[in-house]
Amino acid sequence: MPIGERYAREKCDDHYDVIVIGSGIGGLSAASLLTKAGKKVLVLERHTTAGGFTHTYKRKGYEWDVGVHYIGDVMREKSLVRKMFDYISDGELKWASMGDVYDRLIVDGDQFDFRTGYKQLRDDLIQKFPAEEKGIRRYFDMLKEVKDATPLAIAKKLVPTLLKPALLPLHLTTPSDHAHRTTAEVLDELFTDENLKGILATQWGDCGLPPEQSSFFIHAMIAGHYANGAGYPVGGSARIAETIEPVIKAGGGRVMVRAEVAEILVKHGRAYGVRMANGDELKAKTIISTVGVPNTYGRLLDERHRTRYGIPRRMENVQIQGGHLCLYIGLKKSAAELGLGKTNLWVFPSLDHNRNVAAFMEDQQKPFPLVYISFPSAKDPDWDNRFPGKSTIEVVTLAPYAWFEEWKDKPWLRRGEKYEQLKAELSARLLRELYKQVPQVEGEIDYFELSTPLSTQHFCNYSQGEIYGLDHVPQRFEQSWLRPKTPIENLYLGGQDVFVAGVAGALTGGLMAGAAVLGPGVLKLLPKRLATIPAVIRMFA
Repeated sequence: MPIGERYAREKCDDHYDVIVIGSGIGGLSAASLLTKAGKKVLVLERHTTAGGFTHTYKRKGYEWDVGVHYIGDVMREKSLVRKMFDYISDGELKWASMGDVYDRLIVDGDQFDFRTGYKQLRDDLIQKFPAEEKGIRRYFDMLKEVKDATPLAIAKKLVPTLLKPALLPLHLTTPSDHAHRTTAEVLDELFTDENLKGILATQWGDCGLPPEQSSFFIHAMIAGHYANGAGYPVGGSARIAETIEPVIKAGGGRVMVRAEVAEILVKHGRAYGVRMANGDELKAKTIISTVGVPNTYGRLLDERHRTRYGIPRRMENVQIQGGHLCLYIGLKKSAAELGLGKTNLWVFPSLDHNRNVAAFMEDQQKPFPLVYISFPSAKDPDWDNRFPGKSTIEVVTLAPYAWFEEWKDKPWLRRGEKYEQLKAELSARLLRELYKQVPQVEGEIDYFELSTPLSTQHFCNYSQGEIYGLDHVPQRFEQSWLRPKTPIENLYLGGQDVFVAGVAGALTGGLMAGAAVLGPGVLKLLPKRLATIPAVIRMFA
């Protein structure tokens, strides 16, 4: 069933404390936090169900997640990310472990397993590359430095701009110490073995950029996020939104779907409401947009406001890409019958990720630069109760929006024979890759369909079908304006563009938006462990 209620003006109050645009994890986390602060919150979602990239969809008797393949560090009850999920869902969201091996790298039949635990992973790498022990130990120290610097990174985005210099005398490791260099630059500095560099960069698909483009900060965030293991929501990824919506409703708020916002209303430098696509106007003291910086500034603000606040100049310093293909597969046997495991497979033509990507971007007939294979039905212990005798697989790879741009103005499901032919060819290639790695599923597939960047554009309203928001290049982390507070009073940003990509990153970005609205008083709301996130702020509030 869809999550959220269908929008109708008569269901809405005349005025809300907060309107949140977008119901992804960023929007829902902001709404949950603000609800707990006593605010009446209205969440508006243009899609038919709430959840953003955490929602699921059903077709032909199967169900697939669209963006939640695994979430790091949720199996440790005292971890920060677990505490955040527990807080916004009132502890209703449950997790299943991915097991000891959460990711498996495969290149030409060789493999390397990413096993749970910093020490375990470090020791496995030292055993495989003993000559690189010194660099490996330094690498893991750097992961810890980035983790320890994260509260300061958040604080710098929350404290008033004039107070940021007060952070400098603390002499702490800051995100910029690692953010201004690419992943490749850091790995080249630490190691000489090219295979080791390639192994450590395995998870580049989790931010969409190969190591020569990505900031080492996002690389370290991802590697550190999963190093203590990963989990999957019991009942599927839709449970994330399903467990948060009741929190919002209990506080007098609502989550509404089929509720497309056309414009953020601004007068005398203050945001005061939104205009819906059908012309309705809804008022609120505070507006939070979690639909991405390009959408917020490029689509939802009138041109005169964009010009007044220098938005075009700011947008010149950020970029987007990160389109993908996903082959959603349904099988007529259970995961147990087919021997499907929980471990994600990362398949590469070689460990030179930069060369792999460059070759594919130049010629789409070259090998896919990565093929990521996920088995959601094997990860969810509740799956067999809901879909007995069935299983699912998802196969993901990179695909630039430009390859599909000629069909961007064609309606969904009616883009023509040439588009469908291209999808069929790409699907066949992805199936061949799947059969190489999981041969037992050949002949067992009951249904499959392929999503392209146009699918993401259609359902998620991202202009180039991107899934990770703004590119995580070093320049992104130099943009001090990428913070919750905007130059327009009462307008805030939340979600992955405020912090970093991924479910946990967008969740944090949503809580940051809520914290920015509430100010230092947010510390009184949060459990002790969560209150450490903005603790630095207290010194300057």
